[in-house]
Amino acid sequence: MGNLLRLLSRDDNPKYDVFVDFENAQPTDLERESYEIVDEVLQYSKDILQELQTYKGAVNEIREAITNPRNDLYQTRAWEAVLPLVSKLKRFYEFSQQIDEVVPRILWELCSGPLPPAQHLRTQQALVKQFAEILDFVLKFDDLKMTNPAIQNDFSYYRRTVSRLRLANQEPVDEELEVPNELANKMSLFYAHATPMLKVLSDATMRFVAENKDLPIENTTETLGTMAKVCQRMIEHRDFCRRFTNEETILFVLRVMVGLIILYDHVHPVGAFAKSAHIDVKGSIKVLKDQPPNVVEGLLNALRYTTRHLNDDSTPKHIKSLLA
Repeated sequence: MGNLLRLLSRDDNPKYDVFVDFENAQPTDLERESYEIVDEVLQYSKDILQELQTYKGAVNEIREAITNPRNDLYQTRAWEAVLPLVSKLKRFYEFSQQIDEVVPRILWELCSGPLPPAQHLRTQQALVKQFAEILDFVLKFDDLKMTNPAIQNDFSYYRRTVSRLRLANQEPVDEELEVPNELANKMSLFYAHATPMLKVLSDATMRFVAENKDLPIENTTETLGTMAKVCQRMIEHRDFCRRFTNEETILFVLRVMVGLIILYDHVHPVGAFAKSAHIDVKGSIKVLKDQPPNVVEGLLNALRYTTRHLNDDSTPKHIKSLLA
């Protein structure tokens, strides 16, 4: 019945001139419970990004240890340098699991029920803002991770050292390890991805779709597409941009728009670039290219290299050429 009402209430010519107050949106009484649960997670996102941004790695210590394999002093120095870094990597991974837990909850609030997507955006702005903050975090985290090879180098050294201890029958028990073996296996899979947070986000979204079979996948993809179109229109309309008090908010909206396109492309069976997609990729790319190149080149690269379907035969040639 809910899906029927949704179809009946859907506008054949939906309006995307919706202003989402990404700076000041506050939860309504109906949003508050979910908002507070998600907020408990998001309050740590800035600290995670700050730790990742200042992550230097133990390149020198590891190099010395590898060059001098029989020198116990160099081995000890490398081990002691790597341990606090592995502790950070563990925190990053654990935070990804918290994101994985809250995403289905926020998607349920935004995608279920009889309201069309645009109406959800109008009436649940605090939750929309939180979902946007998750997308913003995901893109920032993955961009920092991709440009820091020390992350995988440090964790690989940690695992190799633990393996050597095991072979020498000197391996400490799991309780004494910074990262127990089972958790280390999961972390290895996480960091093996070029964009690990995007993988977590897209997997959580697909799991949400799979576990809620009464909720058509179109509810989710149309919500993502509508959010992307609203972000696009907010940037296109100067009257909307003037309502922001912080210039950084415009870049935030652009990053969220790109994150939504990428997530849509990972979740939708034919992706974001097909003609049938509920998303305006061409318009979004135009909006990006209207900005200073030094500001948006990273976002254009995200569309080029982290989407799934850009190089499919179904992608129009003019879209490919826009991103070439």
